[in-house]
Amino acid sequence: MNPATVEPQGTAALLVNSRGQYLLHLRDANKPHICDPGTWSIPGGNREGDESSRAAVARELMEETGLEVPLEPFTVVNAHGPDGSSGQIRVYLGHWDGDADALPCPEGIMFRFFDAERTQWLTMCPWTAEVIALHEQTAAVAPPHSAAPSRHLGGSRARLNILGVHLYLEREDGRILLGLRHPESAFAPLTWHFLAGHCELEGARACLVREAAEEAGLTLAPEDLELVHTVHMRDGNSDQPRLGLVFRARTWTGIPEVRETDRCLEWAWYAPDQLPEPVVPYTRTAIEAIGKGRPYSELGWP
Repeated sequence: MNPATVEPQGTAALLVNSRGQYLLHLRDANKPHICDPGTWSIPGGNREGDESSRAAVARELMEETGLEVPLEPFTVVNAHGPDGSSGQIRVYLGHWDGDADALPCPEGIMFRFFDAERTQWLTMCPWTAEVIALHEQTAAVAPPHSAAPSRHLGGSRARLNILGVHLYLEREDGRILLGLRHPESAFAPLTWHFLAGHCELEGARACLVREAAEEAGLTLAPEDLELVHTVHMRDGNSDQPRLGLVFRARTWTGIPEVRETDRCLEWAWYAPDQLPEPVVPYTRTAIEAIGKGRPYSELGWP
């Protein structure tokens, strides 16, 4: 296997509140065999056995904070173990507005929320500082002296829009590929959806090529992917808008098979006018729009 395709052993969760502050964990300074002792870092830990990164980060977050928070892939960083060995950590992004002082802390010393500006005065874990700096560049977090943003839409405070890519795979008989999501999935459990994923530090086409291989064992060529629909959505009162890009693959190789059993139960082909139930609402919207030749949709906005 190409080393560049090996899934990182480490995982971590970057949690941000509505004020743009980061939840940091003060690590024990005296515990033996610990990475980055005495530094401020973020919750996380290594995968166990055949565990996926997504399952591992959810487990670690629960063990360290007692929290269940929807998480999306954000980036991968390089890190060093306590013995000086090097490795990588897949970092996920989530949003939480609770009381850091009320969190259990079975590992380490305490949890606190900090503005990005204040982290420069802390003894920071190097890779955590790198992750926060990257998020600052992409999220345009409000300065610490600003008042808490109002809950209404608009205003001057920028919001990070999560970018998702989706595969519109159509056979010669006109049927399209959909997957039934796992019952424990954080998003749309037991609901039919496109093969999809979220962009990390990569282009949208490259992301979809990677996701197709990881989730279904399909091989796509970036040059064969055509953007056929874009949907901009907001779920209920969430402050986390999402932009979904739907690509049609003109050619592909492979037969869809379930590769990530913690995310998908099965793949099946359906006629666009005979979709299974239930279907993710924006998936249905995109399929209907593609059939009518409409390139753009909005959902959840006033």
